[in-house]
Amino acid sequence: MLQVIRAIFIITGAIGAYELSNTVQLPPPFSHKIVAFIIYFILGVGIGYVLGGVAGRRLIKALNWFENKIHKLPMSDLLLALIGLLVGLVVAWLVSIPFGYLEIPFLQFSVAIFAFFALGYLGIKISLKRRDDLRSISHMLATSKARGSAAGHFGGGLQKLLDTSVIIDGRIADVAKTGFIEGTIVVPRFVLRELQTIADSEDSLKRNRGRRGLDILRSLQNEPKLHLEILERDYPELADVDSKLVKLASDIGAMVLTNDYNLNKIAELQGVRVLNLNELANSLKPVVLPGEEMFVGLVREGKEIGQGVGYLDDGTMVVVDGGKIHVGEEVEILVTSVLQTPAGRMIFGKMKEQKVT
Repeated sequence: MLQVIRAIFIITGAIGAYELSNTVQLPPPFSHKIVAFIIYFILGVGIGYVLGGVAGRRLIKALNWFENKIHKLPMSDLLLALIGLLVGLVVAWLVSIPFGYLEIPFLQFSVAIFAFFALGYLGIKISLKRRDDLRSISHMLATSKARGSAAGHFGGGLQKLLDTSVIIDGRIADVAKTGFIEGTIVVPRFVLRELQTIADSEDSLKRNRGRRGLDILRSLQNEPKLHLEILERDYPELADVDSKLVKLASDIGAMVLTNDYNLNKIAELQGVRVLNLNELANSLKPVVLPGEEMFVGLVREGKEIGQGVGYLDDGTMVVVDGGKIHVGEEVEILVTSVLQTPAGRMIFGKMKEQKVT
């Protein structure tokens, strides 16, 4: 193979030497046509020999790599690569057309060869790199009619990427059953691997949480209003799962569905839309205004002097001034302020017999 490629370059160099001897005149004493041809021929063959050796070795190495890749590629990826190759060759043909009007055959031939090799290879690389997007488009086109006519159709909108924390949390399954979440739910393979690692942990608590997450995914898969999809794309250059998730969401234009406060902030900083399950839960809690009265059971002392801390049925923390002496009792309080954050809600109050200032 190396000798054949080298021979092609040598022949190409010889042809180029002949063309140059007819078009470019050398200064005396090399102006004679035969002398000029010999000089150009030696240069052309020498350059062809060197470039042919370099190009041949690289091409053989590329062909070996390509052969190994083909054996590992599934049939769907092989078809995508073939489509990318055909598109690249068509573009190369269009690019080489303008050079056909030049009067230098050597340049025409060189540009055509380079264009076909480069754009053909580029077509294959792009089609394989964007295979997840192409599959998503294919899936959307294939199911759009069914989604539009079915009563329980997979709703439109952006894809939603699940992170590990929201899967283990489990509330996503209950929200999905109510019909508030529709469309395509995407679980990246690297999230699934992390969930499997947690499920196989030696720590019993982690192991139970991981198995619960796998059960949640199974229930989402059986939910008729949703379409659960496993995405194979990975980013080996990124170390942690959160960075991979944000990068994937940015690349495919999806939303991240999470209850992780830190992931929420990182995604927002990078312009990725986030659906935070904790924010949804907080928005559904009853609204409490300063001056309202309410009952709360105090369970422990607060951080400040004289404070007591209790919790509402939905988990909202209530901090009561003067409530320390009533720990273990259910007391009536007056609400003084409410603090709302993405991480949760806190209510501050005083014992009812105290005046609110």
